[in-house]
Amino acid sequence: MPNTDSQKLPKHVAIIMDGNGRWAKKRAMNRIRGHEEGAESVRTIVRTSREIGISWLTLYAFSEENWIRPQYEIKALMKMLKRFLKSELDEMMENGIRFHTIGRINKLPDDVQETIHKTIEETSANRDMVLTLALSYGGRQEIFDTIQKIIKRIQSGDMSLEDISEKLITDSLYTCGMPDPDLLIRTSDEYRISNFMLWQIAYTEIYITPTLWPDFRKEEYLLAIKEFQKRERRFGATSEQLGKNIKQ
Repeated sequence: MPNTDSQKLPKHVAIIMDGNGRWAKKRAMNRIRGHEEGAESVRTIVRTSREIGISWLTLYAFSEENWIRPQYEIKALMKMLKRFLKSELDEMMENGIRFHTIGRINKLPDDVQETIHKTIEETSANRDMVLTLALSYGGRQEIFDTIQKIIKRIQSGDMSLEDISEKLITDSLYTCGMPDPDLLIRTSDEYRISNFMLWQIAYTEIYITPTLWPDFRKEEYLLAIKEFQKRERRFGATSEQLGKNIKQ
């Protein structure tokens, strides 16, 4: 099991969980079986994150584009989401994990929304880690919704054009109050962002693995963290400037 430096942990890890369908196809199973096995990876990664001290974990669970999938698959995914939240509530409470969501949650079935709101409420006092699920989420849609929100504030007289700033935009996104991801992990060897957190990942380190999500478990997660810890994050500065700042 790879060791990680507890002093250099990413504060916020975001994951594009990809490959459930391919995992199932390789085993001559239906796609739902792949999603079920993928849920086990979610449990493992949440537990590992809490064990090693990750403060924020965001999982891309269901995109805006996923609504075009077959209805039977969408219904199965919504059922699995409800089951997951109910089954993991006790563990979230025991481990100080606060549950959060980003996305157009109002598009989800009413019973799923009810379970989500209940889980958010019951875990609201937890302070050790924040688990965020991106549901009915799209980065472009988030930016669109943010623009509309700002325009409405201007039209209402609450603010003027001169008040628009980078901070205002950041504070108007779904992720208001969340730090930007330090590390973005994508499974299944796909080299694309898939409309995920387009504003927030400007300086995020990206880790791509060929492993399909249902096979992505603790050991490989720790390898991704260890790889992150080897990287020099300059945020536009030079290595020499960073070294000078450290010495000062």
